[in-house]
Amino acid sequence: QLPSGLYKKVLVILHDSVLPYMNEPTLMMDFLTVAYGIGGAISLLALNGLFILIHQHNLEYPDFYKKLYSLLDPSIYHVKYRARFFHLTDLFLSSSHLPAYLVAAFIKRLARLALTAPPEALLMIIPFICNLFRRHPACRVLLHRPGGPADMSEDPYVMEEEEPSESRALESSLWEIQSLQNHYHPDVAKAAAVLNQSLSEMEDDISGLLELSASELFDKEVKKKAVDVPLEFEQVRGLFGKKNDIFGEHFSLE
Repeated sequence: QLPSGLYKKVLVILHDSVLPYMNEPTLMMDFLTVAYGIGGAISLLALNGLFILIHQHNLEYPDFYKKLYSLLDPSIYHVKYRARFFHLTDLFLSSSHLPAYLVAAFIKRLARLALTAPPEALLMIIPFICNLFRRHPACRVLLHRPGGPADMSEDPYVMEEEEPSESRALESSLWEIQSLQNHYHPDVAKAAAVLNQSLSEMEDDISGLLELSASELFDKEVKKKAVDVPLEFEQVRGLFGKKNDIFGEHFSLE
């Protein structure tokens, strides 16, 4: 057992400063799989090393996607390593050979967690979900289910289910994104409204959105050019706006 701080220091540099220089990188399989099972930030950091072993050294990890699915919790939109996690998750979900139920489960879980996510995370996750729909057209039933949420007495999706195949995500509908179309931040509402139209075939580039911060979002809003908005559409004729009110007999605006 290693201290969590030591785990983090090692895992941050393992994928680019250690594995490329090892004669047998597969010797790190046990260490990385144990770290991946610890949970929290340590699991997120272990993803980099595991990706190299899976992609370049044919590591087989039967419950990999189940574990990846379990890492999606409310804190995922707030952690320090959010950009790294979603970059790798995007890679892991890029294969067209993944079953529709698995991708649908990821889409539903991300959308459900998005209901409590900050705006800077939503501006990244909505295009992320759109890209998953482009890669896996079988999941579009979540968008185009006849009747949509109106015909459902309750959402069949089981958020607490750890096994993606048992979550019943494909039976559900993406009402969460519909809710975000009424978000207080106009950019989020505009991004969510894209799913009301047919998606283009070209994927959105989310690389520039992965590290978007609240301060950057605030600075962007502050630098917008102000537009004069008329506050009255009728000329004021009295103290309370009416032409012949009693106040007009005793008070004047001049």
